[in-house]
Amino acid sequence: MTEDLAQKRIADDLVASGLRRGGMVLVHSSLKSMGYVPGGYETVVRGLINALGPGGTLLMPALSYATVGAEHPVFDVANTPSCVGAITEYFRTRNGTTRSVHPTHSVCGLGPNAKDMLDDHHRDHTPCGANSPYRRLRDRGGQVLMLGCGLKPNTSMHGVEELIEPPYLFGQTITYRIILPDGSKSEMACRRHSFAGFRQRYDRIGPLLEGNGMTIGEVLEATVHILECPRLWEVGASALRRDPLFFVESRA
Repeated sequence: MTEDLAQKRIADDLVASGLRRGGMVLVHSSLKSMGYVPGGYETVVRGLINALGPGGTLLMPALSYATVGAEHPVFDVANTPSCVGAITEYFRTRNGTTRSVHPTHSVCGLGPNAKDMLDDHHRDHTPCGANSPYRRLRDRGGQVLMLGCGLKPNTSMHGVEELIEPPYLFGQTITYRIILPDGSKSEMACRRHSFAGFRQRYDRIGPLLEGNGMTIGEVLEATVHILECPRLWEVGASALRRDPLFFVESRA
């Protein structure tokens, strides 16, 4: 299979699985799950862009919590790497991609609505607050695509948790030093997520969305889940109100 054919196959598979042309989507991904992809990361990104079409906006998390914290509270927007997968790191460095300003939970984007989605993240004092791309994706009726990685690594669930503030969620507030792409510097105080003593179980959202808010399909060799963001937040928040520990389990 050539790179061009792989791009077309990825795009066709995504649309057949429920991705909306002209829409906005936040993508969590696993390249390995797709099998051999000629052209690698760029083929996957082009397939996503082709599936969305010229009016669509592609978003990916570029989280940096693994390297930016209390011991190293410095976030360099242009250079701090993503710690959540090789496709996200490739997308972060790809020409034309922009990145939101948040020390631990930034998002990268490409497309006509990327600026609107990303520009105000620095106004939040939590990772996934009211000005974050995660909340804006909900408010604008976007989708979340889990491409071959199951339902567990779903960062949007942190935004749902921030609505309810279950007891495990927040830890210390850290004042981060921010280095902007133009070299200027600022500071940002932000409450860090904690999860002390708990592991995340965001896969539990799956049964709650079956038949209303989630489609399952295949892209090459990968199983994909496409979640309707407003429904995800609605159902997730309801579950947390009933049981604040619904989406975690004890590490003990």
